[in-house]
Amino acid sequence: MFYIVLKLMAYQYIVGVGGVIASLLGFVFLYYHSLVRGLKKTRTDSMEVFPMENCVKKTGKGEVAGTTDIIIVGAGVAGAALAYSLGKDGRRVRVIERDLNEPDRIAGEGLLPGGYLKLIDLDLEDCVDDIDAQRILGLILYKDGKNAKISFPLEKFQSHVAGRSFHNGRFVQRLREKAASLHNVSLEQGAVTSLLEEKGTVKGVHYKNKSGQELTAYAPLTIVCDGGFSNLRRSLCYPKVEVPSYFVGLILKNCKPPLANFAAFILADPSPILFYPISSTELRCFVDVPSQNVPSVSDGEMAHYLKTLVAPKVPPELHSAFISAIEKRNDIRTMQNRTMPAAPHPTPGALLIGDAFNMRHPITAGGMTVALSDVVVVRDLLRPLHNLYDASAICKYLESFYTLRKPTASTINTFANTLHKVSSASSDPAMEEMQQACFNYLRLGGVFSNGLSALISGLYPRPLSLAFHFFAMAIFAVGRLLLPFPSPKRMWSGTKLIWVASGIFFPLIKSEGVRQMFFPLTVPAYYRAPPL
Repeated sequence: MFYIVLKLMAYQYIVGVGGVIASLLGFVFLYYHSLVRGLKKTRTDSMEVFPMENCVKKTGKGEVAGTTDIIIVGAGVAGAALAYSLGKDGRRVRVIERDLNEPDRIAGEGLLPGGYLKLIDLDLEDCVDDIDAQRILGLILYKDGKNAKISFPLEKFQSHVAGRSFHNGRFVQRLREKAASLHNVSLEQGAVTSLLEEKGTVKGVHYKNKSGQELTAYAPLTIVCDGGFSNLRRSLCYPKVEVPSYFVGLILKNCKPPLANFAAFILADPSPILFYPISSTELRCFVDVPSQNVPSVSDGEMAHYLKTLVAPKVPPELHSAFISAIEKRNDIRTMQNRTMPAAPHPTPGALLIGDAFNMRHPITAGGMTVALSDVVVVRDLLRPLHNLYDASAICKYLESFYTLRKPTASTINTFANTLHKVSSASSDPAMEEMQQACFNYLRLGGVFSNGLSALISGLYPRPLSLAFHFFAMAIFAVGRLLLPFPSPKRMWSGTKLIWVASGIFFPLIKSEGVRQMFFPLTVPAYYRAPPL
């Protein structure tokens, strides 16, 4: 009896200490947030929409005459959304996309609620209509037969605000249709081979059109967003691409998720598993496989791996559909999970955004939310500019983009990469304890699970909140290890766990940029005014 009472007292002490720490960090966070909101309001109030009549001239046939204001390379999610938003502001936009047919991808199928809010900001929310998109209200986390429900904090938003999941190609085509509906936006199929540079300034692009003819397009500003396999990024950033794992993708037919409108995430050995609906009759399944140990699909090794090692961890209600999907060997697809921190090389006349610029592990489906957030930032920065031809001044001004994007981008990037490292199977006992602590932390409910759901949803992307919850989780894990009595062995295990947690989190923060991530108000570029 005494042992139980002592254990309960120790547990309450841990939670109490966590509450004090949360209060202190919460005060700092609220003060920081109020400063950021004030400055953002000042910046927004000084902006005016660029009038269409000042940049678009029409011939008698209604065709756009004159040179292009902005070239956009790539018409994926970022490129098509940006083309539409800049076109609405009156810019003459030329989009060059290597393939205008509907994409057939197994990525880019999930949009967080925060990303949906960006669609509303861009007047593109109707692009998720009529494509059989499914509402996502949260996720269910499974581990060792137990589960934790994580609901997105949607109470303060209108009823239509939620996450969405869908077939990527359908969504991209809707975005392209919206962009092409504007008379001052042109979409052309062609493969951009290189940037056109003169004395260090980008003047346009060289490309081959659909018939293979080599052409050159000119514009005072070229925005490159040609995806994760960009062949143009090397002159615009310092790429450091890593492939920590692969996703093995399956589609489960005629079945529903374990809980309607919720994705399912299974913490399993050897691989985390993710399920979410992409239509009213289909579930997408992703199995994360370490990049150094990817079985071959063609010779049946992958099917064997999925049946013997993964299938036993699948929820019972999905097991038969999972096995049926495996037996359709030709439908098993793999993709690289690529990560790349943002490391820009500011170049006059050009800007790099989207997956071409910055990638994170797709385990949280945060890529499109970051891309759409970047589009909003770029649109707002370009709105007050009446002249794009002073390339050096524009380049210096647009350096503020790299700081203004940080709250959303760095939070989603760091969360995704951290979650992947914690959820991946490991022989290190400290990593296993961290994974168990993560699961139990979410099951505490209240401020603990609500805080993390606010981060994972993209609705409240706050780097300080992310740092607080990560280390609160680590402290919670150490507390579990020290109970019922802090013996030397348990203290050593706790010290090792803190070391492992720091080894995960701090390198990710460093790659994002500590100053830009946590102290953006101290970065001079944050205050850049539009050139006169």
